[in-house]
Amino acid sequence: MTRVDFYILEQQQGEARNRFACRLAEKAWQQGNRVYIHTQDAEHSRRLDELLWTFRDGSFVPHALDQDANADVVPIHIGHGEEPCHHDEVLINLTAEVPLFFSRFERVAEIVDQSEQCRTQGRERFRFYRDRGYPLENHTINAGQG
Repeated sequence: MTRVDFYILEQQQGEARNRFACRLAEKAWQQGNRVYIHTQDAEHSRRLDELLWTFRDGSFVPHALDQDANADVVPIHIGHGEEPCHHDEVLINLTAEVPLFFSRFERVAEIVDQSEQCRTQGRERFRFYRDRGYPLENHTINAGQG
């Protein structure tokens, strides 16, 4: 059964979620996992693609947009809309809703910042998973960690 982890950020700024998603993707990849980062739209995917190159000095996180030709050989994909075709280990969800395909993944990471809208949407997703019996874990991430 899919394990769902909620990462609650103390920050409210919009980029905090994206930066934490980059850190989480890097860590999952370093542990040997293949990762799919699910975004709201094409623009969000492109921003995250750029951020993965620059979020931390000296880091290299091999990734591709899901529609790229070499996507099948890259351990981290970024996409939106349709179900990904390449990965089923770790899903990082950056959308407001629970993706329809979430249950094919071993783990789902939900990142929630302190903005009222994000917190409300996060609570709705938490209830969705809880009401269906998925194992849930909460992690509070302070400003120094994010």
